[in-house]
Formats: sequence, C-alpha cells, structure tokens
Amino acid sequence: MGKKEFLKYLDKFSQERVRIRITVENGRVTDIVVQYETLIEGNWVAVVRYDCAHGFFHRDVMYPNGDKEKQVIEFDNLEMALMYAEQDLKDRWEFYKNRYTKKLKK
Repeated sequence: MGKKEFLKYLDKFSQERVRIRITVENGRVTDIVVQYETLIEGNWVAVVRYDCAHGFFHRDVMYPNGDKEKQVIEFDNLEMALMYAEQDLKDRWEFYKNRYTKKLKK
C-alpha cells in the first residue's frame, strides 16, 4: 500500500491551497482526500473536503460553527472522483471561500 500527500497552492500569495492524500493498493486508488483550505487570521481552515469516509465518495462543505453539509457524489472509480474533486476546487475555491467568510461575519 502506498500513500502520497501533497499540497497545491491556488493563488500567488500562498493563502489558498488544496491538500491531497491518495492511497494506492495494487496499482488502484483505494482512498482519497481532497481538501480546500484557506488561511484565516494565521490559521489554515478546511472549507470543502472530498473523501471516502463512511464508505462512499462525498463532498463535505464546512461552516465556521462546525456544521457540515454532506453531498454524495457517485463515480465508477476513485481515479475519476479524484480528478473531479481537484478540478472542482481549482475552479470554485473563490466561491467556497466567499460562502464560508460570509458565515463568519454572522
């Protein structure tokens, strides 16, 4: 079993990043975590996470009060799910951040 974990920064100021963790067994992806994190007041905060916890692939949208919104997403394999998750966070991180920070102000 091989595990890889790495970060990809989304902006030139290194305040927005995607954390990716992949587990591979016998050449197949068996587990993934793809998480968008933003730097708020000096702390890295998880805003959106895709993973396979609970036995199925899903997206968790986090809120400042600790609540999570879970959405099941179906894919035939985790390789496709991994590509989808990474692309979604690259394309929509600003939307996710704005939604999160609006909830911070309430």
